[in-house]
Amino acid sequence: MVTVNLGTLHYLLDHVYGALLHRTKITPQFFSGGWGGSKLVLLERMIKQLFPELESQNWPPALVQPIWNTVWETKTACLREGIFRTPCNEQLLNALPPESHTARVAFLSPKFVSPEKMACVVHLAGTGDHTFDRRLRLGGPLLKENIATMVLESPFYGRRRPMLQRGAKLLCVSDLLLLGRVTIEEARSLLYWLESEQGFGKLGVCGLSMGGVHAAMVGSLHPSPIATLPFLSPHSAAVAFCEGVLKHATAWDALREELSMENAATTIEQVTERMRNVLSLTDVTRFPIPKNPNAAIFVAATDDGYIPKDSVMELQKAWPGSEVRWVNGGHVSSFLLHNGEFRRAIVDGLNRLQWKESCL
Repeated sequence: MVTVNLGTLHYLLDHVYGALLHRTKITPQFFSGGWGGSKLVLLERMIKQLFPELESQNWPPALVQPIWNTVWETKTACLREGIFRTPCNEQLLNALPPESHTARVAFLSPKFVSPEKMACVVHLAGTGDHTFDRRLRLGGPLLKENIATMVLESPFYGRRRPMLQRGAKLLCVSDLLLLGRVTIEEARSLLYWLESEQGFGKLGVCGLSMGGVHAAMVGSLHPSPIATLPFLSPHSAAVAFCEGVLKHATAWDALREELSMENAATTIEQVTERMRNVLSLTDVTRFPIPKNPNAAIFVAATDDGYIPKDSVMELQKAWPGSEVRWVNGGHVSSFLLHNGEFRRAIVDGLNRLQWKESCL
C-alpha cells in the first residue's frame, strides 16, 4: 500500500496551481514591462523614508473623508462603500496611474453599537484580490463580536487597475513598490479616520499573502497599539518572487534584457540578485516593532509552496512577544479552508488590546 504525506500533497497543490497559472502562459508574467526606470529610483528613495530612523515623521498621516453610499442594511448591520482621493503626495500621484487616484473602500459594521464599544479591522488585499467580496466574507461573522470590517481596494486592482494591465500581473517592478507604498499611506489614513473621527475603541489591520506584508508595515508604523495580523505572509516580497512559486511567474528575460543595455554580459543570477536588492525595501524586519507586539499574530501554513517557514520565523523573531500559529495546509488550501483560524486570530489579537479610556 502506498501512503502519501498530506503535507506533501498541500505543497504539491501550490506548485500545480502555480504551474497551471504561470508556466502555461495562460496569463502574462509579472514585470513584463521591465524595472520601471525613473519611477523605480523615486520609489526606492521614498520607501526608505518609512524606516525606523524616520518613524517620527510619519504621523499623523493625511486625514481622509470618504464619501459614503449605503449598499444594504438589515436590522443589525450595514454595508457602505466609500471613495476618497488617495492621500499620497504629488510625487507619488504623478507616478501612480490615473485609474488608481481614487481609492475605494467597503465598510461593514454593526448597527446600534457606539464606535467606542466596537473594534474595527482594516483588511488589505492579497495578490489578485480585486474585489471586496472575499474579505467581507471573512469579516462578516465577526459582526456578532462587535467587530467592524473595513476593506480597502488596492491601487492597480479592481476598478483602480491600469488599462494596459492584465489581471494582477503588474507591468513593472516599480508598480509593486508603488502599490505597497500607496496602500500603506491609504491604510494609515483610514486607521487615523477610524480613531480620530469615528472614535473606535480598538483597531487592527490584517491581510493575506501580499496583504499581510502590507498589514505588518502599517501595524509597525501606527503610533498606538493596534492588532497586527499577517496571514500566510512572508517577511519580504523578495521571498515570494525569488524563492516561492511566484518566481515562475516573473518575466526574468525581460528584466535581464533591460539590464543588458548597461551590461551585455548580465546573467539571470545577477538579475535575481538585483531583484532581491530592490525588494529588500519590503523587508518588514527593517520597520519599527509595533507598539504592542503581543497583539501581533501570524497565521502560517505548514506546507506553503509560496512562503518558506523560515521567512515567517524571521518576522516573529524581529517582533519579540508576537505569536505564530500554524495551520495544516499549503498556501492555496489554507486560503480556502482556514478562514476560521484567521477570524480567531483577529478576535484574539484585539482581545490583547486595552479599550480606550472613554470605553472604561
